[in-house]
Amino acid sequence: MKRSLTLTVSALGFLALSAAPSAHAGSATSSFTVSAAVVASCTISTTTLGFGNYDPIVTNATTPLDVNGSVTITCTKGSTTTIGLDAGQNSAQAVGTTRAMQVAGPDYLSYELYQDTGRTTVWGNSGVALFTPAAAPNKNPRSFSIYGRIPAGQGSTIGNYTDTVVATVNF
Repeated sequence: MKRSLTLTVSALGFLALSAAPSAHAGSATSSFTVSAAVVASCTISTTTLGFGNYDPIVTNATTPLDVNGSVTITCTKGSTTTIGLDAGQNSAQAVGTTRAMQVAGPDYLSYELYQDTGRTTVWGNSGVALFTPAAAPNKNPRSFSIYGRIPAGQGSTIGNYTDTVVATVNF
């Protein structure tokens, strides 16, 4: 009899536990929106455009001095941009071009910056002189050449001529 009593108590305990309500009687759900806005953003950098030596008597008496530089932009994918180059610090002193470099004193050396290898489209800061690349295909940097030219036969004084041009990316 002792043995059957143990089984009966154990069976009753099991039944009591299985009849107890569960801790999770139900559930409910809710959804929410996740959002973000990707904004147009760009950075710009340039290389120095160093013409080197200009010889108005022999080498550059009848041949212009040409060099290339570059401007690099990094923009958000899909950004449409224009790139402008201002006229530099000495533009009012240029003769036959938009831009001029200055040496210490009143002397200037005219030069120009172009968008194309043929040096026919002046690169400026407004209107048709702005460079308009294709929309950014990704966020990787893209470099574009700047084609510089000092016209032949200028009668400038000996010295180191400089100018500062500001490049701007509009997006």
